[in-house]
Amino acid sequence: MDIITDIVLTILTQMQKPTLAFLIGGMMLAALGSKFEVPEPIYKFIVILLLLKVGIGAGISVREADFVALAVPALLAAGIGIAIVVLGRATLARWRGVSQLDATATVGLFGAVSASTLAAGMAVLDDEGIAYEGFIGALYPFMDVAALVTAIVLARMAAARKAANVQGNGTMTMGGVGGTGGPAIEQGLIKGILLDTLRSPAISALILGLALGLFARPESVYASFYEPLFRGLLSVLMLIMGIEAWSRLSELKGVAHAYLFYGLTAPLVHGALGFGAGLIAHHLTGFSAGGVVLLSIMAASSSDISGPPTMRGALPEANPSAYVGASTGLGTPVAILSIPLFMVLADYFIGF
Repeated sequence: MDIITDIVLTILTQMQKPTLAFLIGGMMLAALGSKFEVPEPIYKFIVILLLLKVGIGAGISVREADFVALAVPALLAAGIGIAIVVLGRATLARWRGVSQLDATATVGLFGAVSASTLAAGMAVLDDEGIAYEGFIGALYPFMDVAALVTAIVLARMAAARKAANVQGNGTMTMGGVGGTGGPAIEQGLIKGILLDTLRSPAISALILGLALGLFARPESVYASFYEPLFRGLLSVLMLIMGIEAWSRLSELKGVAHAYLFYGLTAPLVHGALGFGAGLIAHHLTGFSAGGVVLLSIMAASSSDISGPPTMRGALPEANPSAYVGASTGLGTPVAILSIPLFMVLADYFIGF
């Protein structure tokens, strides 16, 4: 009973802090029909700056990190991304009225990572004085790319099998249609998806920041420019995310109610997977309680920057109202509001 009380009190306290307060404020503006908006170029600029900040900070930390301490959480992060997609294919894709293609695109976004949610988690822990590994930002691409590639490959393989069955006469191997060139086709497909994902604006900015932190000496500009701007820019981003989340809710009216249920519950289930993986990393490498919280938040989040354009380009037949509405409209606010939950659990099982 004490842990439930702690969770409720922590949530109420955090809702008064800037990160969650601005998110809720944005949702209230949209609900009241306000015409307030932030221009798209400014939104993109803020996102790029935040990703560069996270990447540079992670790169600086990776320089001094122990290989095992970094490798174990990185492998677990990739495993979480894949597991979320596989779990979603076994649940959401089986609901009546949900197409397999739309479901796969949706679970791909939920398996990928939201930069804004990760940044929000970092800000909350910083405000509370809770320490975490500086290389946390370096885990982002492992989970993000693993989930997106897994979802897109599974969707395209399913489409290839369906096309082969329609043709009727041909036989098909696991590699492709008609048993010819299958493995080569799949290899080229995976390579193309990897390149497209790595070249996306979000991942590119993050990897650039990592490279600068690793191979350059950006400490001075990091401390004088990126660090002071971080919380102010994040508050504006949370305001935008709140407005966007509320407006996306209307898009779910035209698709199956399964997306509503999935969007509300999946972040908590996925966060629990991340929390379990974090505990494993904690026992194997001494991964901090703060790191466990952030890994949980990454797992709970759904991609709002790199994922949607990647899915739109790779799976043009999928319905954006389903996968963007469920992820941005429901998944993002639920994931951000769940931050206090994972803080309480980490404190209970590990201790800050």
